[in-house]
Amino acid sequence: MNLFRFAATPVFYPLAGRLLPWFTAAAILLTIAGLYVGFGIAPTDFQQGEVYRIIFIHVPSAWMAMFIYLVMAGYAVVTLVWRSKLSAMMCRALAPTGAIMAVIALLTGAIWGKPTWGAWWVWDARLTSTLILLFLYLGYMALVEAIDDTTRADRAGALLLLVGVVNIPIIYFSVRWWNTLHQGASVSLTASPKMASTMLTGMLLMSLAAWMYAIAAALHRVRTMIVQRERHTRWVRQLFA
Repeated sequence: MNLFRFAATPVFYPLAGRLLPWFTAAAILLTIAGLYVGFGIAPTDFQQGEVYRIIFIHVPSAWMAMFIYLVMAGYAVVTLVWRSKLSAMMCRALAPTGAIMAVIALLTGAIWGKPTWGAWWVWDARLTSTLILLFLYLGYMALVEAIDDTTRADRAGALLLLVGVVNIPIIYFSVRWWNTLHQGASVSLTASPKMASTMLTGMLLMSLAAWMYAIAAALHRVRTMIVQRERHTRWVRQLFA
């Protein structure tokens, strides 16, 4: 099967329409399940009490903020190398969700930090680098909207994404590289989890829910962009004939 044919907007548009309800339903069901496990079944933490439960929103949003940026950087490479219009549109479609995830991560981190550290904000390495990530999202969206020529805007945005990708390992490894207030990773691919299995289940369910939501939101936005950009083409006019 030639997967490159899905890069053609007339092929991708109906495919995205078919996939959108499934990812939306998955996001809703996983969110319900994750909130139930995290806030209804998971035990109270013996050190932090009930306030720790914000982890079920904070950690998935922080993970997704970083992951979405990496995906956008991958699309940026495709945009620059293969001149793919769809890849550029996917970057634009993912950016608002990535920014939202970064905002949620920062806000929930502040709410969690107040009872834990005694302050809403500290210039901790991970917090500061996550704030920079939010600025990168906002800067990208502002840049591509400020340039009238779509092709030039896509290329400029792709370059910005690739420059900013260096911030992702800084966020991830900041707690190892510097002496920060932020706790280390509770989940690792190379070590056993440092939390109860029920807590881990709730956090993973919420992470999957955030992932499904990000895909659903991006599919919805990219379909709108395709129609806007190619509204003068024959196949788009036939859609609304």
